[in-house]
Amino acid sequence: MNINLEGTTPHIMAINLQKGQRIELGFTKMTIGLGWDPNEGMGYDFDLDASAIMIGSDRKLIGEDYFVFYNNLNSPDGALTHTGDDPSGKNSDGDDDEAIILDLEKVDPRVEEILFVVTIEDFERRKQNFGQVRNSYIRIIDNLTHQEIAKYELDEDFSIETGIEFGRLYKRGGSWKFEASGIGYRADLSFFLEKYYKGQIIK
Repeated sequence: MNINLEGTTPHIMAINLQKGQRIELGFTKMTIGLGWDPNEGMGYDFDLDASAIMIGSDRKLIGEDYFVFYNNLNSPDGALTHTGDDPSGKNSDGDDDEAIILDLEKVDPRVEEILFVVTIEDFERRKQNFGQVRNSYIRIIDNLTHQEIAKYELDEDFSIETGIEFGRLYKRGGSWKFEASGIGYRADLSFFLEKYYKGQIIK
């Protein structure tokens, strides 16, 4: 007999996404959690930085302040809040290292896509890449139920890559979908800013 007591939330099994897989989201308040574990004995701490890039129909940032990262923790529309930098990857002990809280109802109507990127700070001097990182993932949590809805674990060996597009939220026909991307680059944070910024970058 299946009894669902009023006021309780049935447990939903999280979807384990494969690269390129897409799901439709039926809720608007969520947390995008990102996590990783640096391999032991690598000499330096790993400072991985999560960023969110809010893109318009021209595949460019709708404005400089819509690049949300450790130096700009909130988007101007109030839709995104970055929880702050974890400079060593040791803050979490199994939980998310960095997270971005979203309310899709507040997203600027010009935004067609929100791209989630993780980069390695100071990778050249420290001689680091994503091949030296274990257990990296992106996951979606429903903020109303606090349940994990979907998770994409990065299982490829990115032996030279230093910047990864982990996933993206995008708008189709009035509803939001999520795609597990897993696209790697040998690049830093400024590369993604230049790639998606339509103005002139002032160095």
